[in-house]
Amino acid sequence: MTREETLNLMHEYVENENLRKHMYAVEAAMKTYARKYNEDEELWGITGLIHDFDYEKYPSEEEHSVIGAGILEEKGYPPEIIHAIRSHVPGSSTPRDALLDKALFAVDELCGFIVAVALVRPSKKIEEVKIKSIKKKLKAAGFARQVSREHIERGIEELDVERDEHMQTVLDAMKGVSDSLGL
Repeated sequence: MTREETLNLMHEYVENENLRKHMYAVEAAMKTYARKYNEDEELWGITGLIHDFDYEKYPSEEEHSVIGAGILEEKGYPPEIIHAIRSHVPGSSTPRDALLDKALFAVDELCGFIVAVALVRPSKKIEEVKIKSIKKKLKAAGFARQVSREHIERGIEELDVERDEHMQTVLDAMKGVSDSLGL
């Protein structure tokens, strides 16, 4: 599958512009990690771009990624993409075995959190976000309550990366697509 075909599929299922932007952010972070690990940048990017395409219609933990995986299988997506998508849901019984799986889980929640940090800046520009701000906001329990700090920390641990380096990697990736994110 090409990025264009994947983008069309994502747009077919996702109407919410903020969810689309989240998926663009995850795509950018995944491509950055693919380069870092000498992996297939297109495959990793497509995984990030399509990872939540079923969430709007099937948001429950029991359905999210399970129904989407079936759709992706029917459309001929590679098994490693399907496995990564199934494993990125925290309550999933699909283990995060591959580096692709771990990277997707590690960047997913953090991308959402970084967007929240950018949105409280006066300019609402991601260019102004610094690691110090992200770390400070992570400590503020009332800030972006819906984002699981536990999942962010577990992702860092599973990917086995240094915390600040991971945050900087994801932040830099998102800065590279700031126009697509509206930030």
